[in-house]
Amino acid sequence: MPPSSTSVSSAAGGAAEPAEASTPRPAAAVRGRLASRKALLLTCLVMAAVLLVSVVVAIGLGPTVVTPGETARHLWAALTGGRVGADEATTYQIIWQIRTPRVLLAALVGAGLSAIGVAIQAMVRNALADPFVLGVSSGASVGAVWVTVTGGLAALGIYAVSVGAFIGALVASLLVYAASSSRGALSPLRLVLTGVAMSLGFQAVMSLIIYFAPDSEATSMVLYWTMGSFGAATWGALPVVSVVVIAGLAVLYRYGRVLDVLSLGDETAASLGFDPDRHRKVLLVLVSLVTGVMVAVSGAIAFVGLVMPHVVRMVVGATHARVLAVAPLVGAIFMVWVDLAARTLVAPRELPLGIITALVGVPIFIALLRRRGYTFGGR
Repeated sequence: MPPSSTSVSSAAGGAAEPAEASTPRPAAAVRGRLASRKALLLTCLVMAAVLLVSVVVAIGLGPTVVTPGETARHLWAALTGGRVGADEATTYQIIWQIRTPRVLLAALVGAGLSAIGVAIQAMVRNALADPFVLGVSSGASVGAVWVTVTGGLAALGIYAVSVGAFIGALVASLLVYAASSSRGALSPLRLVLTGVAMSLGFQAVMSLIIYFAPDSEATSMVLYWTMGSFGAATWGALPVVSVVVIAGLAVLYRYGRVLDVLSLGDETAASLGFDPDRHRKVLLVLVSLVTGVMVAVSGAIAFVGLVMPHVVRMVVGATHARVLAVAPLVGAIFMVWVDLAARTLVAPRELPLGIITALVGVPIFIALLRRRGYTFGGR
């Protein structure tokens, strides 16, 4: 269970200043908290409105352009069981059966990647960490590619790739944990370095599977899929992704204060009677589950989990409860527009999502790397 709010609050603020200087008058403190909550609520409402508009616009755009008003009308007809004229049947099918599940899936994956990035950066106390750093995404990709190429887990039907990706992500997490733990404790530095090495190793395994694939068409499909795409999105894929991502977001939000303490360092956490390794293990399993499900439906998409947390922190501050309230919305908006660009910039061909996110993420990654100093060492 997460530590109590009193313990974490004292860790986050009380250690830095004397009690007299850090504790405002009760009335001022209440007003400050209310103003902060109102600002956060307003930010979330604005982002939710932007996301809704982005979804409607993205559904309407493509080789067949549909105005936002017409798109909204068709969506309302689908949701309420309204009638659609025979001359509009084709447009309705494009909007409801093809584009809507794809755009919704993009929003879910963007939200999940952003939240997972926030959690991982706190877990390893590294501002340049994301699911790729711990090798989780690469492990999930190996599991999904193995199922796709070999037809393994066929008894699970449409869930075979998702289960394979989760197993791969969980195996990757366990291997990283086993290799980076020392005397039963997890070192954030070793976790990062081991994750980078494991990520490269899993990429080699994935390349080996593709190399020996018996079908060249399957190889081309896997190579394209591993760079990220929502081209195979269907309504059937949405329920599992929705449940896992939304449940994961809820758990991570509940662990917001835990992440605050983890980001302060293990020594500070231990001084509060807090067991960082136990919570880190729980978070590793959660990260594996959410990442595995997302990779199964979208492929490996880099830099979203790295960039979005920093963008949000610049707006709402570093408190994880606030970041986790806003980051999923910002990530969802970003991924909806990335997917729109991927399917329209070079239409009728489709760009892999990873190309666009890398073009955005690499410059930001380099800028962050040049701004921040790191001390290499620790247990």
